[in-house]
Amino acid sequence: KLCEGILNILEKDTKTSFQVACLEALRILSRDKKVLVPVTTKRNMQILMKLAKLDTVEDPLERVSEFPVIVEALKCLCNIIFNSSVAQKLSLELNLAATLCNLLQKCKDRQLVDDIKCFDLRLLFLLSLLHTDIRAQLRQELQGVQVLTQALESALSVRWTEEYKAAEDRDRPPLSLQETDCAIEALKALFNVTLDSWNVHSENESHQFRYMAAILRHCLLTTGPTEEKTEELH
Repeated sequence: KLCEGILNILEKDTKTSFQVACLEALRILSRDKKVLVPVTTKRNMQILMKLAKLDTVEDPLERVSEFPVIVEALKCLCNIIFNSSVAQKLSLELNLAATLCNLLQKCKDRQLVDDIKCFDLRLLFLLSLLHTDIRAQLRQELQGVQVLTQALESALSVRWTEEYKAAEDRDRPPLSLQETDCAIEALKALFNVTLDSWNVHSENESHQFRYMAAILRHCLLTTGPTEEKTEELH
């Protein structure tokens, strides 16, 4: 009943700070699988998708004040998808993977969106891990390899000297914690999406995998903010 009450409040237009507080409470509650059973419905998923800016293609990321709400809604969705098989099935019906790819595109070349990108990528990783149909959808329909590779390239701030050769800068400072986390989530999602991609059929796929291989090489030459994070990245 508490989760349902929170979601009823979130469905209404309330202050940003109040939305964040409600979402933080829901995120903690959503770690319990028993709590999720009565609240994992299409309506409630749509409420969270709207707060995460996953309900429309046109709505740009313009109001920085809304960013904490987007991040918390994405965190809630991560917990719910991970802990609920019903939510995993609903995510396919609600075309969640497509809306996540669209949100990643909105984040492109924008400032102050690292947390949004990170949890968007984490949710794509979870969906591609837990739902084989979504893994196939990402690969075949949503240009998932390209979208995720671009997200990895952005997190690593890759500069190119040739078509498939990234610039090597020995004096480059380590990645920030946010950049490292984004790169790690992109790598995990890429692994799932390319898991069955041993047979490359087209010239475009060949280009995409050579491009990705160059970025992966660059990744191995990159360090994170700590030794542990560098090891996790590699």
